[in-house]
Amino acid sequence: MNITINDELRTYVDPLTPAEHEALERSLLTEGCREALILWRDVLIDGHNRYAICSQHAIPFRTVQNDSFDSIEDVKLWMIDNQLARRSVTDFQRGLMALRKKEILAARVVQKTDDELQTEADQAVPFAPPWNTRQEVARAARVSANTISQIERIQKTAAPELVDAVRSGAISISSAANVASLPKDAQVAAVAGGKKELQQAARQVREQKSAAKPKKEAGFETPEDHIKALKAQVAELKDRVATLIGENDVLKQKLVLLGAE
Repeated sequence: MNITINDELRTYVDPLTPAEHEALERSLLTEGCREALILWRDVLIDGHNRYAICSQHAIPFRTVQNDSFDSIEDVKLWMIDNQLARRSVTDFQRGLMALRKKEILAARVVQKTDDELQTEADQAVPFAPPWNTRQEVARAARVSANTISQIERIQKTAAPELVDAVRSGAISISSAANVASLPKDAQVAAVAGGKKELQQAARQVREQKSAAKPKKEAGFETPEDHIKALKAQVAELKDRVATLIGENDVLKQKLVLLGAE
């Protein structure tokens, strides 16, 4: 049997932790490989860890074909949906998977928009638009929109060491998003210092952001208070205008009297 390993697909999903790998190996040695490996043509698309362990220990395994894919992107979307459905996947992993799916779908829309030679058959097939809001991505990942925003920040600016710390659970997503705003060398130093150093770095960033926020206008603790104060000022101005109008009428009457004299 010819099984091809595509390195891009093999590393597309986060690797098992040492503890998870040890548990899987123990299970395969004890119970055998009960789940079939899934192939697309001759490419392995599900069961990379089981395949490696079974090959190492000469454990028999089964394979099944899934030929419903037209491209490697279709395979990736299928792998992402599998990951999103798993309970053991962390919030960070689900967020990354959902953002990857968004990128694939967005790229497809761009490609379809630029393709001027679409056939009538292509146009007849409904095409799912990409997720264009953070809320849609968050819903698929079963996290909040704010968490998705934080994961995006980590993706863009975090050092690899900080990303590994989030994956391992050494730091929370929200704290990592704060630390990711620091220079890369400061991030690496914080990771090297362990959990306490990471927490301290995240706290310092939060305090700096809080200090940089514009202070509320003196005397107005809430927007509602501000609105009430403005309404009071308007009422005072109206009273002042009414008073001036009255004084103006009195002056006009005096002018009339002086003219008559």
